[in-house]
Amino acid sequence: MKPRHPLTPGRAGGACAALALVLASAATGSPVSAAGGEGADVPQGAVAYRAVARFATAGKPRDLLLHPDSKKLYVGSDDLPETADVNESGLHVLDPADGRLRSTVGQAPGPTGTLGRRAVRQLLAPLPGDGAVFSYPLRGIGTAKDGDAAAAGAWVPGAAVTHATAGLTPSTVLVAQGPVLSEVDIATAAVKRSLTLEGGDGFAVDAARGTVWFTDIGNRRMYRIDAATFRVTATVELPAGEGFGGFTEVDPETGAVWVGLDSAVVVHDATGKRLGTLRGTGSDMPRAAAFDATTHEAFVVWQDAGDTSQPGSDNDGTLTVHRTRDLREVVDPVVLPGIHVQLGSAAVAVEPGGAAVFVSDPVAGRIIRLERSTSPRVTRGPADRSVAAGTEVSFTAEAGGTPRPTVAWQVSTDAGRTWQAVAGATSPEYTFTAALSDSGRRYRAEFSNEAGAVRTAAATLTVTIPQTTTGGSGDGGSATAGGADGTGSTGSTGSTGSTGSTAGGSGGAGGPDGTSGTSSTSGTPGSVGGGSAGATVGGGGHTTTVGGGALASTGVAVASLAGSAVVLTAAGWVLMRRARPRSTG
Repeated sequence: MKPRHPLTPGRAGGACAALALVLASAATGSPVSAAGGEGADVPQGAVAYRAVARFATAGKPRDLLLHPDSKKLYVGSDDLPETADVNESGLHVLDPADGRLRSTVGQAPGPTGTLGRRAVRQLLAPLPGDGAVFSYPLRGIGTAKDGDAAAAGAWVPGAAVTHATAGLTPSTVLVAQGPVLSEVDIATAAVKRSLTLEGGDGFAVDAARGTVWFTDIGNRRMYRIDAATFRVTATVELPAGEGFGGFTEVDPETGAVWVGLDSAVVVHDATGKRLGTLRGTGSDMPRAAAFDATTHEAFVVWQDAGDTSQPGSDNDGTLTVHRTRDLREVVDPVVLPGIHVQLGSAAVAVEPGGAAVFVSDPVAGRIIRLERSTSPRVTRGPADRSVAAGTEVSFTAEAGGTPRPTVAWQVSTDAGRTWQAVAGATSPEYTFTAALSDSGRRYRAEFSNEAGAVRTAAATLTVTIPQTTTGGSGDGGSATAGGADGTGSTGSTGSTGSTGSTAGGSGGAGGPDGTSGTSSTSGTPGSVGGGSAGATVGGGGHTTTVGGGALASTGVAVASLAGSAVVLTAAGWVLMRRARPRSTG
């Protein structure tokens, strides 16, 4: 059986990542826990396709064309056998977003010009503005657009048309009638010129280089035909095989020729040089291919053989997407359940830019719409933060992706060994009030969409103890005058000042015996506190206050004022003693 590839790849990679985590844990002895969220990380910007809708409004689809101008989805269809009450064959026009049927053009001219219900087998080219050129059995070439009551058409002379495609000019198409290749006028179906080869099946036109590539699967070769002369200019050998041909398509951008052969795709450059070979899974066979010039990618639909008795057959097809420059796959193969070749070939159409891909399912009579998604790509991650406890802190992260990813914040309390989701934190910016207990915690954001989950690098939060707020200027306590014994009491401690310097209160002045009180110690510059203080001078039963100004703002010690008061007092006593008259006997 072929390996299973989910519609949203990345979970298989997640299992591998989980296994690697377990092995690493076993080697290091570290504990293992969930990384947070479902699944595991995928590479940033990884591309995936997922089926989002199945349209059942166009009978049994045989070919698809997404109109480049009108953006409408044209579907060429057969009738579904199970809908006997209605004939669903014709040209259907759908809204590509939801599959709504806009109109059906079911009538087209027969070989005699009589209108009748006609199946549409191939869509050959878009008409300018809107509409399509198509082929219908057995030799009809028709044109119609959305809303037409009937198609215009004409019949090519000769044998039944086996393959057709856009012509070398807007007014022509190329048709193969077995080994005969002809250029045919669209309006009249008249043959303008033709070329007969040894054999042939499908072909493709490289209009930019004036080349037609015609594949002859039976003889395992490919002919390069010059469009100007309509002659073979080279023959390219194809690999040997079982003789089963899938498609022949030309990449309009590079001119490379992609040929589906058996269970492989063989790619040659514009000169016919072999570039490489692509292999499918199990017994899947390549049945359709389309190119997108915007992404430079090729989209290949592989159908299962539909015979479960064969090895590798499981009835499921696949869609693969490859870079055209080196043929490498750009997404994991997408499983297309139930698509096999037993009831017809699938077709594919790609929206410019690859945002949507349409694949027809001939078994179920459905058209599958697949949408492109890209895993989140982080454009901004959270940064380490250091804040004081009790203040608000924010972490910010941003990421792009298709569809737009959701975000969920996670926190680790054990240095990143385990992570837990933060309840309610689902915005690009996560804001909260920091506590001392949050210090050392790590925070990260997880971005998720259908393509997978991607997480940012972790940011560490450091929370510090808040510094004490400095106060305004205050008044220091005043010193108390000395008692009767002349000993001054110790001055009171000064209050906190505006500059942060602490100044003690002034000491008390000495008593009558001249002993000064203890002076206060000046505050240390730059330290918290420091109020102004008045100095009190003691003396014979009364006190005199000196100073009392707001000195805390200057950081000057009050002791100097107290000292000045003591000096003045002492000077006064001396003068008084000199002025007293001496007593005489």
